[in-house]
Amino acid sequence: MPAIRALFFSVVATGDTLTPAPGAGEAEFVNYWFPAGARVFVALVEGRIAGTYMVRSNQPGLGDHVANAGYLVDPASRGRGIASAMCAHSIETARASGFKAMQFNFVVSTNETALRLWERHGFTVVGRLPKVFRHADLGEVDALVMHRFL
Repeated sequence: MPAIRALFFSVVATGDTLTPAPGAGEAEFVNYWFPAGARVFVALVEGRIAGTYMVRSNQPGLGDHVANAGYLVDPASRGRGIASAMCAHSIETARASGFKAMQFNFVVSTNETALRLWERHGFTVVGRLPKVFRHADLGEVDALVMHRFL
């Protein structure tokens, strides 16, 4: 878990993709990346964690047939297909776990690399939330809701 923690805090520090604020503490890390019922996976490259993802129910009860996932890639490992491989693995994991669909609730609209990647994996934008994310450099920007059936 120390490597996942370090990766989480390095991504949070940029203030441009995840909702925990830069300077978030241990409780925010655990609650965000290890929520109840989540399954957490890592991508190893040459024996070190290059990325991680978690998959869980998007909602409890009557919404628990839809999965939700989050992804982190080590900045030094970006551009090597790790996020794409994790996305493909998460889709198969969700399908094998009995989920009928997968939904991303909060994709920062300025994260164009992620948007293109999720679209390549069959996700479509089904909603736009105006000015709900305080981007560290750009101020208030939109977030998108993305969905795909499994």
